[in-house]
Amino acid sequence: MGLARQAAIVGVYEHPTRFAPNKTAFQLMAESARGALADAGLSLKEVDGLCSTGLGFGATGIVSLCEYLNLKPGFVDSTAIGGASFVAHAAHAAAAIAAGLCSVVLIVYGSTAASQRLAIGTAGIGSADPADQYETPFGPTTVASYALVAARHMHEYGTTAEQLAEIAVTTRMHAGLNPQAKYREPITVEDVLASRTIASPLRLLDCCIISDGAGAFVMTSAERARELRRRPIWLLGAGEAVGHGEGGLRDYLETAAAQSGRAALARAGVAHREIDLAMIYDSFTITVLVTLENLGFCRRGEGGSFVSGGRLRFDGALPVNTDGGGLSSNHPGMRGVFLVIEAVRQLRGEAGPAQVRDCRIALVHGTGGTLGLRHSGATLVLAN
Repeated sequence: MGLARQAAIVGVYEHPTRFAPNKTAFQLMAESARGALADAGLSLKEVDGLCSTGLGFGATGIVSLCEYLNLKPGFVDSTAIGGASFVAHAAHAAAAIAAGLCSVVLIVYGSTAASQRLAIGTAGIGSADPADQYETPFGPTTVASYALVAARHMHEYGTTAEQLAEIAVTTRMHAGLNPQAKYREPITVEDVLASRTIASPLRLLDCCIISDGAGAFVMTSAERARELRRRPIWLLGAGEAVGHGEGGLRDYLETAAAQSGRAALARAGVAHREIDLAMIYDSFTITVLVTLENLGFCRRGEGGSFVSGGRLRFDGALPVNTDGGGLSSNHPGMRGVFLVIEAVRQLRGEAGPAQVRDCRIALVHGTGGTLGLRHSGATLVLAN
């Protein structure tokens, strides 16, 4: 049995903070959990499932979070696959609900990356993973690995810096419509090209920001969802995948999205032309471009022209990252939870000035880890 309409998202909350040096990550998560449950019209005592992961929580961090929230759930999931984690958690929660393991699942994330001055993106690749022994001695950074992907795309297909810059410009325009976004001042293609180089060919404005932040969403069964006050947002299909070096046969432009997106759309029974909104993890501008290609919205090599001409605007042919994304709104370290939250807001018709007209079906795709090295992909298809 598939997961289509077996479970629904019934409550969401995005913490308004972008810098909270006086709060812990757990405190931000607790406040977000309370907000999402209030949005759903549910109480904490009704939660019997919890999904979370985070920066620096430790091996049993989710147990500590249970204690902090005073929860004793019958289902817990601390799957940690980077920024895609919370997108994957939505599918895991739906499967657990369908299997009768739980009935109300809270998915929550929080981080004080900015307050802790974490060097997301520009720090060296970590050494906890045994595979990192092959990269760590040479000092690559996350942004440098993504720069290799961008350089390869430019070399093979003639993609330009101006085309990548259009992604940043569109995302900033969306952030200007979001009062909670960290950076709201308009930028131009020229501004992006004039910003300092971080790892050639990626410039400062091609890179995600660093912020504090937190968010949560609540899922429950189809039967329970119909009893609640908010319009349920249904999970139609989901897919997960990983990408890695494949024993030396690495293709920098083939990402996990090709596998996870194909599975999610097939399971949902939805075609690309039916997608009204795409929430795409935007750690860097090149992430958006290659993800759209790998998801099948355009052919490989056509991403540069596809993202140009206003196509990704909230009023364009394929609106993308209408909240301002990780490039301009917030990026506390693992941004997948915010992709889901914005998709739900759009499907409810609650996105304010950036509302996509007649938004009925949304695709959400999270990327975790590092493109060009080891990474994850998780895709959801949601509908109202």
